[in-house]
Amino acid sequence: MNQNDRELDEIVRIARAAAAVVMDVYATPFTVEMKGPGDPVTRADREANALICSALEAAFPGEAVLAEESVPAADELAARFRQERVFFVDPLDGTREFADRNGEFAVMIGLSVRGRAALGVVVTPTTGEALAGRADEGGGDGGFAFLEAKDGSRRPLRVSSVGAPADAALIVSRSHRPKELEPLIARLGITRVVPCGSVGVKIARIATAEVDLYIHGGGGAKLWDSCAPEAVLRGAGGRFTDLAGAPIDYAGPGLKLARGIIASNGALQDAVVAAARSELG
Repeated sequence: MNQNDRELDEIVRIARAAAAVVMDVYATPFTVEMKGPGDPVTRADREANALICSALEAAFPGEAVLAEESVPAADELAARFRQERVFFVDPLDGTREFADRNGEFAVMIGLSVRGRAALGVVVTPTTGEALAGRADEGGGDGGFAFLEAKDGSRRPLRVSSVGAPADAALIVSRSHRPKELEPLIARLGITRVVPCGSVGVKIARIATAEVDLYIHGGGGAKLWDSCAPEAVLRGAGGRFTDLAGAPIDYAGPGLKLARGIIASNGALQDAVVAAARSELG
């Protein structure tokens, strides 16, 4: 485990500061607004977004930032995608869970380099835990990931070794289990299904070996939902692709993860991708 990564340490510090803002709002009788159908937002989202963007600008001047609550116009979006390094910010991943006060939400800051997730921090404000990692940019085993507890102590993260899909624990959305994935789940023989909110919290639980697999059929998720969790998971030895087994492209031109996600402990990835191609292809 790399203990001397100043860039990663700075992003952990920024994410923790945003998590403190989120918890300050969590302690109040906040209101929930709707940006669109099924797209809630609160004061916590906006205040954490502003803090992170300001802090990233101060710590990494000139770097591109794409944040959920401050998406630029089309021309500026395209210009940011063209930069070699792009920060993807989800200031409150799991706003619905935040509003439901079930604790399953996260602050996420990811960095892509040349279109690939390279670094990520996922903080769960209610536990005070920060998961952080670097993914090997060449796709190899050179990455690392760790969990930093509330007291600042750190331990390395490593995914599970479950190799048979029928033995795997699949983590799914708490609010709605996607019906289009049911045939795929049946084909894989998966019977252990764990509900959870927030993409970041789901992937964190794979990185900590609590569960083994996450499948997302595409649709509402965007690049800021996946960049930080992907870097953490790959740093912990897992794999993260779209439903066809291709890497997630963070170089644009769009923000949506239209081709879905398969995130696993790595040992399961090839079998799940093959099944997805057969069932969903």
